[in-house]
Amino acid sequence: MHIGIIGAGYVGLVTGACFAEFGIFVTCVDKDEQKIKSLKKGKIPFYEPGLDTFVQKNVAQGRLKFTTKIAKAVESSLVIFIAVGTPGRGDGSADLKYVEGVAQEIASHIDGYRVIVTKSTVPVGTGEKIREIISQNLREQTDFDIVSNPEFLREGSAIEDFMRPNRIVIGAKSAQAVAIMQDLYKPLYLIETPFVITNIETAELIKYAANSFLATKISFINEISNLCERIGADVHMVAKGMGLDQRIGPKFLHPGPGFGGSCLPKDTSALLKIAEAHDVHLGIIDAAVRANENQRAYMVQKIRDEMGSLKNKTLAVLGLAFKPNTDDIRDAPALTIIQGLQKEGAKIRTYDPVAMKEAARQIPKMKCCKDAYDAVKGADAVVLITEWNQFRNLDLARIITLLREPFFFDLRNVYDPQKMKAKGFRYFSVGRV
Repeated sequence: MHIGIIGAGYVGLVTGACFAEFGIFVTCVDKDEQKIKSLKKGKIPFYEPGLDTFVQKNVAQGRLKFTTKIAKAVESSLVIFIAVGTPGRGDGSADLKYVEGVAQEIASHIDGYRVIVTKSTVPVGTGEKIREIISQNLREQTDFDIVSNPEFLREGSAIEDFMRPNRIVIGAKSAQAVAIMQDLYKPLYLIETPFVITNIETAELIKYAANSFLATKISFINEISNLCERIGADVHMVAKGMGLDQRIGPKFLHPGPGFGGSCLPKDTSALLKIAEAHDVHLGIIDAAVRANENQRAYMVQKIRDEMGSLKNKTLAVLGLAFKPNTDDIRDAPALTIIQGLQKEGAKIRTYDPVAMKEAARQIPKMKCCKDAYDAVKGADAVVLITEWNQFRNLDLARIITLLREPFFFDLRNVYDPQKMKAKGFRYFSVGRV
């Protein structure tokens, strides 16, 4: 089978490379000529563990191709995935201009039956909008089907998530389209992956509902962590006691500086706008979003309360990406916290294994350092924000000698409070005393 994927960003490239690994012939399309040239050479434009190996292998074996021409993908493919960006507008709603533009281009090249699949995260009703756009722009009358097949890829674990997913969601009206999609994902039947077959609108909502629930779990445990600090409880034990209840589960009950990245902030905001458009108030999700904003501000307040005035103090910030194993800094808590610290007059020295280049463009006044120890040298405090593995085993004896003051703010609870205090640090974490 031949498939086309329009958009060679994070979702499109991971999807294309993994389908090629399944033995399917894939043509990935992107308008960025420089990106396409790099991809043809096996160079990945972002950091995702293992993806470069998949791309290079399948390009070499002829199953994965890259082009700037949509026509090449549409004419050779039975299934065409739309995997372009849906950035948030100023009001929080999803901007569908790229999706709609691609739909028009697809229509102008269809010469027979095709299955058009939305892989991008899109508001409920987008499938029907795509159907209308394609119908109105066809060169000649031909059949096609629309499918919603949302992605559930975690940055840093995307290959594993595609190859061994929790579920596959397929939303479609046509039994033929469902059968074709099931055939595409046939290798996953061997590992008994659950398939959720539903209508398009339900499939579109599943992605938003799932991400909003995860965001709510994070905001919930963060608010509990703040209470723990006041009453002398240990948030990790609270989370463990909760998570052992199978109705709740332990995942995403990890306190910290709040959620970020390309999905949770954008999808919660978009779902609120979808609900608003249908005159429904989603109070829990609205509260989760506000709690997340408050958590970031509270991290700045925590540092200021413990250190006093931050004017002309130097803080070593370790970790900029919104999570480990990615260079994605979109809506990363670290950036908000750094900006808050700078408003208090602090000077920032920072280090992240892969995310410094883009972060420096957004916050040019911070000093990027060659490693964690370089960042800490001469600083008044360490602020650990992203829990990269290399930050889990720092040479603490060296760290304390490099610091001017022994403040250590561990916003991911990587280290043991008693051991840190025994080593001489003035140690502060989240939800523990």
